Amino acid sequence: MLWLYLHFPHLLLDHLRRSHENQGALAVVEGAGHKIIQACPSAKAQGVRAGMRLKTALSLSPELHIVQADEQQEARILEDQARWLYRYAAYIVPVPPDGLLAEIGSLQKLYGGLPAVWQTVEQGLNERQLNAWIAIGHTPLAARLIARTGQGECTADTGHIMRTLNRLSLFDAGFDDQSCLRLQRLGLNTLGEVFTLPAAELAKRLSPELLARTQKIQGTRADPQTSWQPPHRFRQQADFVQEIEHAQGLLFPLQRILRELEDDLCWRQQDTDSLLLVLQHRHEEPTRLRIRTSGPEHRAETFLKLSQIRFEQHPLRAPVIAIILSVNRFIPREAPDERDLLGETQDLNEAWHTLISRLQARLGSDSLRQLSPQADHRPERAWSASDVIRNSHRRAHVESSQLPRRPLWLLKGPQPLTEPPATWFSGPERISGGWWDGQRVHRDYYIAQLHTGQLAWVFHDARDGWFVHGWFG
Repeated sequence: MLWLYLHFPHLLLDHLRRSHENQGALAVVEGAGHKIIQACPSAKAQGVRAGMRLKTALSLSPELHIVQADEQQEARILEDQARWLYRYAAYIVPVPPDGLLAEIGSLQKLYGGLPAVWQTVEQGLNERQLNAWIAIGHTPLAARLIARTGQGECTADTGHIMRTLNRLSLFDAGFDDQSCLRLQRLGLNTLGEVFTLPAAELAKRLSPELLARTQKIQGTRADPQTSWQPPHRFRQQADFVQEIEHAQGLLFPLQRILRELEDDLCWRQQDTDSLLLVLQHRHEEPTRLRIRTSGPEHRAETFLKLSQIRFEQHPLRAPVIAIILSVNRFIPREAPDERDLLGETQDLNEAWHTLISRLQARLGSDSLRQLSPQADHRPERAWSASDVIRNSHRRAHVESSQLPRRPLWLLKGPQPLTEPPATWFSGPERISGGWWDGQRVHRDYYIAQLHTGQLAWVFHDARDGWFVHGWFG
């Protein structure tokens, strides 16, 4: 088997910087808050280094932004990267707090060779604005050790991999301080020198745990890995170093999250019609905003516009320290086969749902009504107004030539016609019904032009005379 390992040297920093338009100096401090453990490139350019005391770092960079390390936050961020990598490799193993392991030996034929696999991963990292050290090894531990030292190369040559491992110091190989001291007293300073010892001597010089570790690096002992499966949901969180006081400032990080949602939905070949936005505040309960579309949707642009409308309707009641986007409902996608009126999309349902979603977000979900046909020949009773139906299936298409021509504007009730029309165009069309409820009609309908130039839908009632029932546009 062949393994690929991704080591993220400053995963938390990359995560925070992706949510900010202004790239200032940023550093992560340990739990006690006295020592720097990670520094972004901007901070490093000002002299800030990992292991430096916080006071020293602030003297070098007075505007340095400080973030405290959080294990739960780092675990969540690592899971986000695992879900992304799962799109390219099926066998994923997260290695907390900052590593991902993937089996790639079986992917070479799929991607067209090992260089193509390597290039695909690098391209994905660049798109996500993440820094990672990549390495390939014939064992999981070999790939991990090489990646953590930044010496990874795109090669499957076991001899080359072993030569790289041989050059690693005992510390880089993961030996504890006591074992390093013991081996150095024996004149052993590199992992390669440890490999030269016979197994019996290794058993004497090393603890059983370190012996097993050494054998797993070489591949002489099994090192089974448990494959990780992504949860059937989407959850992304953007954390802010500085509190955001205006909703406009949320659009930049939200846009990035929605693009990742679009990529995730495209990979799943699914859509959704419900998003949950949670705005976290420092001293108040979170604000929860439900974003709904009138039908299946996957485009980040559409979700962003709906979110912007909701932000306009719900001004921030407190500064925001983090924004969370959750999606738990997924809908199978149907293949598009047509184009909308303006040619912007090939899916007519998509165009319809986009319009309805924006109107509902702007006016409220109860402000729109939908006309539905009723089984009645009488024009004034042949339709009803109802709530907009959230339906993902396309209705059966009926050719307009198969239907009689009807006016765009139907009056609330027939109005008497005071004078005969100037021109007759079509008719008569007889409509007779209503005997079942005591409101029978017996009418002959015509399309005619009045002396005023209006195109009208008129009818003649055998008992009451001539009436106008609607107007054509």
